[in-house]
Amino acid sequence: MATVSNKEKQRLRAERAAAALKEKERRERRRQILTVAGVMAAVVLIIAAGFVINSMRDNTAENAAAAPTTGSEFGLTIGPDSAPHKVVIYEDFLCPYCGELEKQTHEELATLADEGKVQVEYRPIVILNDIGPYSARAAVMFTLVQQKYGDEAAKQFHDLLFANQPSESGPFPSREDLYALAAQAGADPDELKTAFEAGDGAEAVAAATNEFKDLGFKGTPTIIVDGKAFNDGRNVDELAQNLLNAVQ
Repeated sequence: MATVSNKEKQRLRAERAAAALKEKERRERRRQILTVAGVMAAVVLIIAAGFVINSMRDNTAENAAAAPTTGSEFGLTIGPDSAPHKVVIYEDFLCPYCGELEKQTHEELATLADEGKVQVEYRPIVILNDIGPYSARAAVMFTLVQQKYGDEAAKQFHDLLFANQPSESGPFPSREDLYALAAQAGADPDELKTAFEAGDGAEAVAAATNEFKDLGFKGTPTIIVDGKAFNDGRNVDELAQNLLNAVQ
């Protein structure tokens, strides 16, 4: 009967240890992947559930009545003061529902504003800052474009931000990306960079966000039509269409 040498025993033990370590590492990688996937799925479900709940309930009547009307210091207003309908839209530039609402309504609302049928105020705020700096960064740059280059440039930049909206999971545009995007709206990227790095615009964005929270609103988009909370829709598609119908 053949005997196994000490050297051979050591080799076998080393191979078994290496195999066990490899299997342990494989299980750990799988656990990490499942954990990350689970967290991302939970975030998506929480956000989706929050939108459905907030859209289906109309408990913001008092809050909406207390909100400033169109033409406030915290937003971008389009359309004449004489328009029979007034719409306020609180939005976050990273919010996917805001992006979808914008995609489905911005051209139509702009046309209705030009026709004198509606006055719309877009009020960018920051509620998704826990995800990363993009939400605040975009809002501050929007504010700076409006302050330095006027409402027309701000509206173009507003539309460009939503047209190029990143996913909540990233990757997020850099500052340089946003400077370049603002340049398409007529801003001087070097001047914008100097102002942004100096902290200009941040106080105005914080004030707008605090006003939103102080009013008791929770999520975006929050829409107010003629002084009343507008929640007419089971999803974004219905909300967008019903909003347009309400201000025709």
